[in-house]
Amino acid sequence: MRKKDDTLRDTLLELARQTADNEGIDAINIRSIAKKAGVATGTVYNYFSCKDELLLALTEAYWKQALLEMDAALTADSFCGQLQQIFLFLKERIEQSAGKLMHSLGSTEITGQQRMASMQVALETILLKCLEQDKNICADVWSEPFADGQGVGASFTKEQFVRFVLHNLILLLKAGPSDLAFFFALIRRIIYKDQSK
Repeated sequence: MRKKDDTLRDTLLELARQTADNEGIDAINIRSIAKKAGVATGTVYNYFSCKDELLLALTEAYWKQALLEMDAALTADSFCGQLQQIFLFLKERIEQSAGKLMHSLGSTEITGQQRMASMQVALETILLKCLEQDKNICADVWSEPFADGQGVGASFTKEQFVRFVLHNLILLLKAGPSDLAFFFALIRRIIYKDQSK
């Protein structure tokens, strides 16, 4: 088996992205991508076993780039302000081509969720960085694990809080922002003494 060329893989993904943007996701198929790249169809199969695998890789590449752009675009001073920017950024991307890509992965939902787990970790890292940069957060909010009266360890760490925030942010993105004001009010009550942050 020949060694795979990462440059060709990137080219194939870029051609798939252009096809999705210009012709729609349904226009993506292995044969058309091979023709646009000027390679044999079998060459594309060396990189992607099927159309679903190509769409998974395209979705993953899209979100990696989107998260880099989002991280660079955060300008608010507070965690809540940055969280609102994150929500709006993700909502816009999902309403554009990212949402279409994600909906096209219906037959590979479990594999897609596993592959996109790395994007969730990257988003958690961004949220944790935002949290740590906000100097207005009450320092005494966080606690180390401790034993409650029944010998069970409990804690309230930044990492746990970020996972909670991300989980709820994802739910709000899926369900619509009907409870968005409540969510941000809850975050403010948890981490700030001054509720106006």
